Amino acid sequence: MITCLGDALFPDVGVATVKLLRRLGVGVDFPESQTCCGQPHFNSGFHHDARALAKHTIHAFAKSPLVVTPSGSCAAMVKLEYPELFHHDPVWHGRAEDLARRTHELSDFLVNVLGKVDVGARYPARATYHMACHLRGLGITTEPLRLLENVAGLELVPLERHDECCGFGGSFAVRYPAISGAMVNDKAGFVEKTGAEVVVATDAGCLMNIGGCLRRRGGKVRIMHLAEVLAQQ
Repeated sequence: MITCLGDALFPDVGVATVKLLRRLGVGVDFPESQTCCGQPHFNSGFHHDARALAKHTIHAFAKSPLVVTPSGSCAAMVKLEYPELFHHDPVWHGRAEDLARRTHELSDFLVNVLGKVDVGARYPARATYHMACHLRGLGITTEPLRLLENVAGLELVPLERHDECCGFGGSFAVRYPAISGAMVNDKAGFVEKTGAEVVVATDAGCLMNIGGCLRRRGGKVRIMHLAEVLAQQ
């Protein structure tokens, strides 16, 4: 599941995810009919539209034994919100729960399904890690760090308040730009204090927000998705 931001703005993350999974012996299929999971509509209160997109997504991945996405927010939408969207409809509720069971955020899939913390990656750089908010909702707290700690040549430096929201929050950044801007400025400042060359995260939204702020501040810290780091050899 590539996700909207991945498709439109971070296609290299999708490519890296496929390369990584294939390197680990996983067969990868890409249902071309997939579209938005409906999270923007759901977050904005348009639940009727969100249900329509959820039904389409359930159809698109109906034949997939497992679904892997390089996005905690989209994984959370499918795993946590889809069943609730159809709580009034026994048939679609069952189908939503079925897809929820089969869906995994990338680090969750690597560590908890494949049992891998060392994926054979090598990337000589000084990096720091930002924890995306939706990982907490999924109960994924240490998996990305465990994967990064096993990347050969990577010097991982701690980020102050690493688990604090960067201020993106999807439509939150549009509705409350002043609050969002203050939050991401704090985050960018903490990133710069680490002296890292790279800031790593698991969600395209976080990377877009933090990366944009760093550029506006004149910083030289690069943004990388976890999949891009793990695909390095």
